[in-house]
Amino acid sequence: MRVVAKFGGTSLGSGDRINRAADSVADAVAQGHQIAVVASAMGNTTDDLLDEIKFEATPPDRAEIVSMGERTSVRMLKAALEARGVDAVFVEPGDERWPIVTDAHGEVDVEATRERTAALAAELDGVVPVVTGFLAEDHEGEVTTLGRGGSDTTAVMLGRYLDADEVVIVTDVEGVMTGDPHVVEGARNVGEITVDELRNLSFRGAEVVAPSALSYKDEGMDVRVVHYQHGDLLTGGTSIEGEFTQLVDMEERPLACLTVAGRAIRNEAGILARLSTALAESGVNIDGVASGMDSVTFYVEADEAERAENILHREVVGGDSLSSVTVDEGIAAIRLTGGELPNRPGVLLDFIQPLSEERINIHDLVTSATSVAIFVDWDDREDALELVQGQFD
Repeated sequence: MRVVAKFGGTSLGSGDRINRAADSVADAVAQGHQIAVVASAMGNTTDDLLDEIKFEATPPDRAEIVSMGERTSVRMLKAALEARGVDAVFVEPGDERWPIVTDAHGEVDVEATRERTAALAAELDGVVPVVTGFLAEDHEGEVTTLGRGGSDTTAVMLGRYLDADEVVIVTDVEGVMTGDPHVVEGARNVGEITVDELRNLSFRGAEVVAPSALSYKDEGMDVRVVHYQHGDLLTGGTSIEGEFTQLVDMEERPLACLTVAGRAIRNEAGILARLSTALAESGVNIDGVASGMDSVTFYVEADEAERAENILHREVVGGDSLSSVTVDEGIAAIRLTGGELPNRPGVLLDFIQPLSEERINIHDLVTSATSVAIFVDWDDREDALELVQGQFD
């Protein structure tokens, strides 16, 4: 197989851990696999270097300073591999082999990067390139960076353009866990997780794989996360499945929105659970939920509106916490899904402004890390869909 192995700062945090990393690479090479390595800065080197910049430094100077962590790591790891009889070479910005190029806006130049990575791939037979993570260079040869979590991005990007079979992220956690083991009891490893699931978790605090990296994963390339103590690059950990799709979709049938009002919604625990449970126990599927300061709105199929209204009304009159329920029918839901949504500044404005200019009223806007749901009048659905598709493309 052709494998890209990325070693995080913790997995290279000491001489013993560098030895462990080198052992795992040497074992994979001995089995006949082609391995490319991406190395982060040892331990907390990058953060320590940033903390020591107590003066006004230009972006190029800052990039050169913080690059020293990764530059040290690749030299250490290359030497450890050579000590094991593995033919290795370190690759850093300024090297003629360097693959990752950014444009004038600091974004990855895909075509230039793809071309340079193809040249690097031609040297993989019998040689292990040890590439600095996090770093890039622009067309003038200045060092640039890929941002927080950039080593993950380096690894998955190289995996894609090297046509790798697998990218292995070696870190200080045993793959993706069911919960934070430092906080919850009984946390266990998740064997498989989709890119959409992981991206949502990553944007909400899970520090497993940088969200920016996952956008480079395609269906034909496996990505796994393993613990540095595991010792085997080719087994274990959590497998990340699938790839992001860019999709604009619209519900085929009209929806109704039912709004329950009451100050208890923000002051009393369990109100949302009580209302949702009442609908679920009666078999009413909830298509979407939007909450406000003193209200919560449930979107259900229009055919279920009357029954759902009666269910929620019973909850309102059954206590003193809620005031009233109302229903509005003839709603359309347009959904946008895409791994690049969180990386597009102003992305909501891109979709909302064209609708506003065409005087299309938005009933609600519900967002997650990788999707947006826009609720509009049913009669406006086709015009709204066309406008949103135009922006999404």
